[in-house]
Amino acid sequence: MSFRAADLCILLRALSGDAVLSWRLFIHHLLSSPLPPSPPSIAALSSTLVRFAMLPHLHHLHLILLHLPNSLPCLLSFAYCAVRSHLFPFSFSLSLLQSLRPLPPPVHLYNILLESSLRSGHPEHVEIIYKDMIFAGVSPETYILNVMMRSLCDSGRLDEARMVFDKMHAKGCCPNVYSFGILVCGYCRAGLSCEGLEVVEGMGKFGLVPNLVIWNTLVSGFCREGRVGEAERVVEMMGMAGMVPNVVTFNARISALCKAGMVLEAYGIFKDMEDGGAELELPKPNKVTYDVMLDGFCKGGMVEEARALLDAIKSSEFSVDLVTYNIWLCGLVRNGRLLEAHSLLEEMAREGLEPNLYSYNIVIDGLCKEGMLFVARSVMSLMRSKGILPDIVTYSTLLHGYCTKWKVLRANMILEEMVKDGCFPNNVTCNILLQSLWKKGRTLEAEGLMQKMNEKGYGLDIVSCNIVLDGLCKNGELDKAMDIISGMWLHGSAALGELGNAFRGLVDNQNGGQKCVPDRITYSILINNLCKAGRMDEAKKKFIEMLAKKLAPDSVIYDTFVHAYCKCGKMTSAFKVLRDMEKKGCKPSTRTYNLLIWGLVNKHQMDQIHNLMNEMQIKGILPDVCTYNNLIQSLCEEGKMKEAALLLEEMSGKDIVANVYSFILLIKAFCKSGDFDSAEDLFQRALTTCGQKPSLYSLMCNEFCMSGKLSEAKELLQTAIDIGISVERFSYKFLIEELCKGDRLDDARSLLSLMIDRGCVFNPATFMPVIDALVERRDKTEADRLSELMMNMASRPEESNIGLAHPDNQSYAKIVSGSRYNENESHLKHLKQDSAPGSDWHNLLHRDDGGGIALKVLKRVQKGWGHGSVRHPQRWQLDLYDHSDDAG
Repeated sequence: MSFRAADLCILLRALSGDAVLSWRLFIHHLLSSPLPPSPPSIAALSSTLVRFAMLPHLHHLHLILLHLPNSLPCLLSFAYCAVRSHLFPFSFSLSLLQSLRPLPPPVHLYNILLESSLRSGHPEHVEIIYKDMIFAGVSPETYILNVMMRSLCDSGRLDEARMVFDKMHAKGCCPNVYSFGILVCGYCRAGLSCEGLEVVEGMGKFGLVPNLVIWNTLVSGFCREGRVGEAERVVEMMGMAGMVPNVVTFNARISALCKAGMVLEAYGIFKDMEDGGAELELPKPNKVTYDVMLDGFCKGGMVEEARALLDAIKSSEFSVDLVTYNIWLCGLVRNGRLLEAHSLLEEMAREGLEPNLYSYNIVIDGLCKEGMLFVARSVMSLMRSKGILPDIVTYSTLLHGYCTKWKVLRANMILEEMVKDGCFPNNVTCNILLQSLWKKGRTLEAEGLMQKMNEKGYGLDIVSCNIVLDGLCKNGELDKAMDIISGMWLHGSAALGELGNAFRGLVDNQNGGQKCVPDRITYSILINNLCKAGRMDEAKKKFIEMLAKKLAPDSVIYDTFVHAYCKCGKMTSAFKVLRDMEKKGCKPSTRTYNLLIWGLVNKHQMDQIHNLMNEMQIKGILPDVCTYNNLIQSLCEEGKMKEAALLLEEMSGKDIVANVYSFILLIKAFCKSGDFDSAEDLFQRALTTCGQKPSLYSLMCNEFCMSGKLSEAKELLQTAIDIGISVERFSYKFLIEELCKGDRLDDARSLLSLMIDRGCVFNPATFMPVIDALVERRDKTEADRLSELMMNMASRPEESNIGLAHPDNQSYAKIVSGSRYNENESHLKHLKQDSAPGSDWHNLLHRDDGGGIALKVLKRVQKGWGHGSVRHPQRWQLDLYDHSDDAG
């Protein structure tokens, strides 16, 4: 029995709930009817097979259709169902479209295939689809070209995306707002916001107006690049175009200012939004605005301001969610408020907001970095009690902490615990351990841990090999490192067998014959260490070998040579490297020019420095704060402090934020010349720009001390102590000695009392000048009291190092002094020996005799250790070609 085509279609639709019966009916029709199935019948059957994901039947149906006469209409119906289903791999879907030829496939099918490729994370398919369209004679629509541009932008191929954009007219298409938006977004994400702005300026030729999304993309792009001035100009252009900036625009501006260190300026915009929104027609802050501002305060070290903002969020219409609390946790940890961060976890739970895994990992990471591993373990126990299991980040953080402290046995225990919890280590974990141990030169322990990783099925990758090679270089085994690198080209990571049998067994068992060959980083490590060792000829040979191996050097490797030549004063060779770099198509970076300027500063060649600055401007290479710091240093060394100070204004005009070192150079130079008024003005400006940095206070205080301005030094030190700054960098003992010598005993005593009352951890020898002065005044009672205090401090080694207790929690001082400020170990050892029973220290602590014995002991203490371990005023020595901001 056969069916008419119309009847077959009706029956297939009726049987859409039974794919097997539908298929049998279709096969029966093919075998019994001379008429081919109609396109509607194929569409009905295909839809049923797709619904039940019957891929073998769909493949069979495709083969049947290919062999039917006049099958193009049926193939088209099948193609619509198959391509839209996303069941088939890309290659089959494309071949299905190709099977429709010579009939040009509908452009709609190509659109579906494009969207499917992008959704599945395969932007490389877009170009293949586009070429097939052209070959099939299908005219691309604007939509297709937009998708192609987006794909090219996503893969970083901006030049090709621009070519597609420029040829739209030739393809019979006209770019729309989305075309411009895609290209602008691509440029901005690539850090080329200026090119994005040029694209926007060309929209008028097509009668198009940028929408708010495009404007916000530009603002965000300039902000991410730190070009705050350009971002502000874009906001002005928005207003001129009749476009009102929304909260997204303002959030981008606030975020950029915070990242550039201009937190107070960001807060000014925030306050305008908060207080004058309606009057100034500004958008009101949303939850993102508050979170961005809170993050800015935290990263800028403005903890109290952040705390006040958090309280404001709690009292606002927005609730404090987990995102906000995690920002606050990060801020507390970053600013050393570890106990507060620890207690915040409990506070969150009390407020009904349970910390998540990320929250606990923030605190554990901060504790491990401070060496407070016992407390980190307690936090880990707390998270377990809340039903949150540690992940690989938690364990990796602890492993790194224990390895950094050389506690390899503990690290092994953590590794075993990790595996028992079902959290298996990966190559990243292995590399963390490896780097920590090789950094300390502990090759035997590294070997043991690598063996453990081997047992769990993890081998060495190129990152692991580079860590080992870097460790060898830093341990002075450059020749062995070079031999291993040569061997890696033949044997892969098995070349590490040169280090011993254990390594040979490890890599042979793991890599399965797959070679792990050197990469650019491998050669960068070797060349860098050869240059540091002064073996320039060998470094050049390795550079040539790298080129022969088809490994293109990057700016980092060229900069290594530039730095090495500048360091040894060979400026001609350094400039030859720069020119060779440009010939090879490797664009010099700002750092390259900073290195050259640093070398010229050391040679006092100001004319050439100005020539380099002009060259940077011509080539579009923007100077940064390091560039200007080098210029400031050069001018200060020539005694041109006024000209150097003007560079701060120039930096501000170019949206470059001066850092703490910019001000340190100028303050030091003005103090050296005796111009303390200018130095103090700069100091106040530095506090506004950089925040309450300890290095600024200690520099200014020490300069006052060196110049005999004891009152100013005392006032500044008191201010620093009041705001919770460590006295570690201050010449506090020298200041107290000088006050006592100048018959200002009361000032010295008040300063010492303040240090004691505020929980400062300082050298016990600081008591000596005051005790001596009291003895000379015959004030035996007070001298004995201070002696007791000194002896008590000296008998507690954990409090004998120079540091700071948090003003509100002296137990914090013990934690910090025990874990961070352990620099005077020999001094502590001496104190422990002196405080043993039967010693003079013991007699003094438990004496019942007169003050004579005490005085003799104190004199001996003063002579033996009272001066040697205390910081006296000294000039700062800075190497400013490259640096990071003071951590504060």
